Formats: sequence, C-alpha cells, structure tokens
Amino acid sequence: MNDYPLIEDHGLLGDLQTAALVTTDGTVDWFCFPRFDSPSVFGALLDKDKGGHCTVRPLHATQATKQLYLPDTAILVTRFMTEAGAGEVLDFMPVTGTTVTAGHRLVRMVRCVRGSMTFEIEIAPRFDYGRKAHQLHVTEHGAVFASDDGVELTVHPIREPEDERLLDVLTDQHDDLHFSLTLQAGQQRGLVLASAADGPPREISLAEYQQLFDDTVVFWRSWLGQSRYSGRWREAVERSAVTLKLMTYAPSGALVAAPTAALPEQLGGERNWDYRFTWIRDASFSVYALLGLGFTEEAKAFIGWLGDRVHERAGSDEDSDPLNVMYKVDGSSDLEEQILDHWEGYARSAPVRIGNGAATQLQLDIYGEALDSIYFAHRHGIQLGHRGWTSLLTNLDWLADHWDQAGEGLWETRGGRKNFTYGRVMSWVAFDRALRLAESNGRPAAATRWHRARDEIYEQVMAKGWSQGRQAFVQHYGSDVLDSSLLRMATVGFITPDDPMWRSTLDAMEGKLVSDSLVYRYNPEASPDGLRGSEGTFSLCTFMYVDALARAGRPDKARLVFEKMLGYANHLGLYSEEIDLTGRQLGNFPQAFTHLALIDAAITLNATLDRR
Repeated sequence: MNDYPLIEDHGLLGDLQTAALVTTDGTVDWFCFPRFDSPSVFGALLDKDKGGHCTVRPLHATQATKQLYLPDTAILVTRFMTEAGAGEVLDFMPVTGTTVTAGHRLVRMVRCVRGSMTFEIEIAPRFDYGRKAHQLHVTEHGAVFASDDGVELTVHPIREPEDERLLDVLTDQHDDLHFSLTLQAGQQRGLVLASAADGPPREISLAEYQQLFDDTVVFWRSWLGQSRYSGRWREAVERSAVTLKLMTYAPSGALVAAPTAALPEQLGGERNWDYRFTWIRDASFSVYALLGLGFTEEAKAFIGWLGDRVHERAGSDEDSDPLNVMYKVDGSSDLEEQILDHWEGYARSAPVRIGNGAATQLQLDIYGEALDSIYFAHRHGIQLGHRGWTSLLTNLDWLADHWDQAGEGLWETRGGRKNFTYGRVMSWVAFDRALRLAESNGRPAAATRWHRARDEIYEQVMAKGWSQGRQAFVQHYGSDVLDSSLLRMATVGFITPDDPMWRSTLDAMEGKLVSDSLVYRYNPEASPDGLRGSEGTFSLCTFMYVDALARAGRPDKARLVFEKMLGYANHLGLYSEEIDLTGRQLGNFPQAFTHLALIDAAITLNATLDRR
C-alpha cells in the first residue's frame, strides 16, 4: 500500500466526455481519452511503474498538502506548504459540450502564493494501458508525445512572450519529459495537456488561460445554480450532483458507473471490475436524483438514451433479453472482458480487468428500474412518445414470458443463477408502472396479462421470498440469507413502510448486515458468489438504509446513520464503492451509485424531518 496513494486521496476532473484523477500530492495517475472507456494515457493508479503519470510537486520537502474544489465548481486546487513558500496547482478540464469530439484538454496551472517555490514537473504517458511505445518531440513552443498507434498527447506551455526560457527541459530514455519551474509570490505559469485534435504545440498566454478558467467557473456555477435543493446537507448534496455531472457523457446523456477500472473491492483480491460503462440500473436511479434536485435536462437526456436502447432491442430475437445489463456510453454493447496481465494492479491487486463480462448476464431487475424511471420522469413532465411506448410493449411481452426464472441478480454474482427476490420485486415494479402509464396516457396495453403477471409475482414473493424462521425477506428463494438490495422494497411500493413484515426485515438486516451503521450487501460465506475473498461495506446500501429507516418512521436513527456516513467521505466529499474495517475506501472511485443514493437519502430524510 505504501507504493500507492489511498483510493480516497484523489480528486475528480472532467469535461463531460472523459475524466481524470489527481492525487493529493499533485499527480494525475488516471486519464483516458477521448472517452471514459478509452485506453488510458496515465494509468499509474493501476501500475505505479508501467502505468504513466503527470506529476507537479515542489522541489523541496513539503510540510503539508491540502486539496479542495473551488466552491461550486469542478476546478481542483492542490496546495503545498514548504519552508520556502506556499504554492498551488489548479487543475480543470474545459467543458466540451454535447458534440462528440476528439479534442480534450487538461489544464494544470502552477502558482506561487507566498515566498518562492521551485516545482518539478514530470510528464510520462503510457499509451493504450501501457501497451504502446511512444516518441517525444520537443519543439520551441511545446512538446508532443506520439504513440505507435497514432494517438498523441500535446503539451502547450502557459507563459508570456517576454518570459525567458520557461522550461528547463530534460528527457530520459523512456521519452518522458522533465522540467522545473521557479516562481515568486504572485507568479503563475503552467501547461495544457491536449489531444492531437487541439493542434500542434503552441504557447498559451496568461490571458487565454484566464478565459479558459473563467469560462469553466461560469459553466459549473451556472449549472449548479439550477439546483432546487435547499435542505439540510446542501454542500454534500451539491458536491454529489457535480460529481454525477462529471460522470455523464454529454453527447448521449449516459452516466458511467465510475470513471475508473479494476480498483479492488478487497486489497489483494480478485473483485476488480471495469465500471466505465452505463448500467441500465445505475443510470435509471439517476433520474430520481436529478429530478429531485431540479436537473430536468439531464434526466430528459438519459430517458432519451434509455428509450433508444429499448427501441433497438425491441426487434431482437424473442428468446434473447430485450435489454442488456450495461452498455458503452454511445449505446454499443461490445464489452468483452479482458485481463491486462502486464499490470500489477492497484496495490498489487490483480487481475486488472477491462471490459465487463457481466454485460451478458440475466438480471431481471433492470426492467423494473427502467420502467420506474420512465414513470417517474412522466410524472415530472418528461413524456414518452409513440415509438417509446410501442418498444416498451415488446419488452413487457418478453418479461411476461420470462420473469419466473433464475438470474445472476443485482450484484452480478458469478456463482450460478438463482431466484433472487429483488429481481422478482422489480419485475413487479415493471408491470405496475406500465399499467399506471397506460392508464394515465390512454395507451394500448396488454392490461389483463400485466395485471396477472403483477399479481402472480406479488403472491410468489410473499410465499417464497419470506423466511418464517428469519422473519425477513431473503436474498433468494429457499434460503435464509439476507440481502440489502431488498431495502428498496418499501421505496418502490411493494410493501408499506409500516408493515410488520417490513419492520422485522429491517430489524433482521440490522442484526446481520449492519456494522456500526455501515451496511454490507450480503454475506458471501453464507451465499457463495463464485469469487474468492470478501469485501467491505457497500456505501450505496448504507444510504439506502438511511432512506428505508426514514420511511419506516425512524428519522432519528436515520439521521445518525446519515451523519456517520458523511464522515466516511474523502476530503472532497467523494465516495468510492465500499469501505473497509479501517475506514479506507475501496472499489472504483468515485462511484455514481453511492452519490445517487446519498442524494436520494438526503431528500427523503430532509422531508421526513421537516414533517415532524
């Protein structure tokens, strides 16, 4: 672990088509372009020696470092305090917009704010996950790294024409770039890392940099200004909103589950997955959070993306699943899972996986999540057109024939298919919401068939999903294993929050899955999932627990759990997927699921407390 920064010791940058991570010591150790799911250019996060990085750090010993976001923006400030002075690096990516582009820029502005400081800057890209060699070409106005497969990274220095030679350039045998930068208090200089589409190396003036900076500030503050949220925990909610925006691919409206790949759910373990894709489930949850805060355009964009996926699969073979579990951000579905065996993995947690084999799993809950988000959007004025409705009919016809079968489930287990209770509950949701949509819009529907399927599912869950001995709803039929995915049963309306069966389920989960307010997904020892090792508590589930407690009339307990969970955020208010016993964050970072659940929990709990 000493060779790698903690997962939580990172901030997130992005331009709405891709993203980068910056450590608290000023290193960009993860950056893919032109898209979230493109091969990495900087990947030291997953292999410190072979992954590549861009580092800006003081030459002399640093006494302290601090990191923060410029308020109400996605501009990251990393501050260094030394005996000689204090300095900072401002990192941001100018927003690209909704048109697909190969032009992406990462701005790294270096400032001295007190005394004097000399910074060391090292740029060491490793293209295509470190699989492609490159050559460095230094010019009078900058530099270009050209990989063997044609991808280029350009370095534009930020300087003034009257400056003397700003860069004391050194190269090494790896064709990396090293230089130093000495500044006095009040001075600032820097660089822009750009894709080839941004043009050949050129000098960028301080005035041009300032315009890029000002435009980026205006964009983020204008966007965040649309939020209608004024309740408790506003800072955490709005930082989560910005984080979700950073993980949204603007040209399609699709939300990636995380901007990273292969960060371990257990150090040294094999639970290392690529999350740079759009899950139907995760992104559907985004509709509730976005509309709950007032971000209608983002919700509308995702509903459009979802509608396209529903439509394109509506004509598929009748025996295949109409919907995939996940897609690339452009809607394509080739997510073949591969292992990068030349990389050691974060803190030597191999294997390093890219792609995701779970894309072809059968997860029946996604139909309920999709229909629930469409119905929720409909209630907020985002209407479903004729094409969308007719495509839904095909999907629902398939589900009516196939809901009563085993699947891999919400958690994408690899230990064989089971009759997961959550999958049945969400299939019930699919038919329930479809009936409501048909009734409210006067649309043609197989109402009798949907009513029958909905009622059969309800009766089956009550008969087979309930354990009399456990006095709780359980993970899958024929077991006594608890599963925190079922925390959503009351949220979606399958059971009322004050039902004794639901209250006893909450009590059972508290006894088995809750550890000092943190919630595990399930117990892999009691319910083998086909993978070695264990995992930490799942942050999504902790926020779902808050929501469930608030709905069940336990607001004081919900508030305590929520406040405790806020204490596990990193210094910037960001969360990964899981938390281990030491309080460290684990899994891909930051995770959309966690931030979506934080927003939902805050909205529910705030409203509950206001009603008291």
